[in-house]
Amino acid sequence: MRADWSPTVRSPRLGDNTRMSVFSTRSPFRPNPIGLSVVRLEAIDLHGKDAPVPTVTGADLMSGTPIYDLKPYLPQFDSIPDAKGGFAADAAAHRLTVVFPAHWLERVPAALQEGLCELLAQDPRQSYQHDPDRIYGFRFGTLEIKFTVSGEFLTVCFAEPIA
Repeated sequence: MRADWSPTVRSPRLGDNTRMSVFSTRSPFRPNPIGLSVVRLEAIDLHGKDAPVPTVTGADLMSGTPIYDLKPYLPQFDSIPDAKGGFAADAAAHRLTVVFPAHWLERVPAALQEGLCELLAQDPRQSYQHDPDRIYGFRFGTLEIKFTVSGEFLTVCFAEPIA
């Protein structure tokens, strides 16, 4: 078991600053390294001797293998046609309009520009951070990117190679 794990996490994309159970999110900060399978949750027996007992279909595991955890399905990461995303789907659908001034965009290698703009449109901030005066930043490959967000617009204010 990992010594530094916590039973709750703040999920950066699923809501406000509320802590949620690590087992109800896709957080990698888990007590044990476990495998993942995409399954359909068919039912949960809440009244049996061993309740709660989930019934799943589509698992790629041997019969009798214990299921330790169930997480929400995220259509943008898991490609299962006709699957539903549950409570996590709304956060994934949110997109910002990216304003990337030409003098900053030209500092980004052409092969990375489309991917960086797509990442920025998905709003890389923690979802509970909405300070229009704050400058956010992250590393993208060998670049340092800084930006602000006001309403539905993300504006890049810095894009330079990391020294």
